[in-house]
Amino acid sequence: MKKTIETIISRMATAATSAHRDPSEVRLVAVSKTVPPEKIQRAVDAGLRIFGENYIQEATAKIDTIADPRLYWHFIGHLQSNKAKVAVQYFDLIHSVDSVKLAVAISKQAKKRSKVQHILVQINISEESTKSGISADEALRMVKDISTLENVSVRGLMTMPPFFDQPEKARPYFRQLREIRDQIAGAGVPGVDMRELSMGMTGDFEVAIQEGATLVRIGTAIFGGRS
Repeated sequence: MKKTIETIISRMATAATSAHRDPSEVRLVAVSKTVPPEKIQRAVDAGLRIFGENYIQEATAKIDTIADPRLYWHFIGHLQSNKAKVAVQYFDLIHSVDSVKLAVAISKQAKKRSKVQHILVQINISEESTKSGISADEALRMVKDISTLENVSVRGLMTMPPFFDQPEKARPYFRQLREIRDQIAGAGVPGVDMRELSMGMTGDFEVAIQEGATLVRIGTAIFGGRS
């Protein structure tokens, strides 16, 4: 696994350099959904520190089992408001906030823990009915609404483009997310820091990095196919 991870990190660095970016601007989120704790531990031993989970119940059990304070856990799946309490307790960054209602629930639970929860707003750029996220047109208004919440901090945006066999076909979606991020950053919304773009997966992360990704979510290339 160590060699596999080193290869991925090298490819990430090459993609960043090709776009005249500093490779240190891009971080690898190892998507560990359905991956058992012992396999995650191998990735930790190989140097990885950020892990992305999709399912609350599965994730909390693994986080408690691994219990490594060096690790950062990101929630990248669809989050229901009634799971906000657990998400705030366990996760450093929530990538998938897709409504003001969910942000309010997160802020309420974060306040109880005297925590400011970092979140990303999920944009459904392709407007696929099977995917969560708000439309591009709603992004700025939603960020402004969320910015008034005391215990939530918007740190950027996340998207999932349609699946393509050719990574280049995903480029326009990544580029659009960056443009939306730049528009929101330019609006100067108080308390909002648009530093993060969570986009790119195993099949297209290099294109995503070239278009500005700061967080790439890679699972299959690290852990293999899921059953």
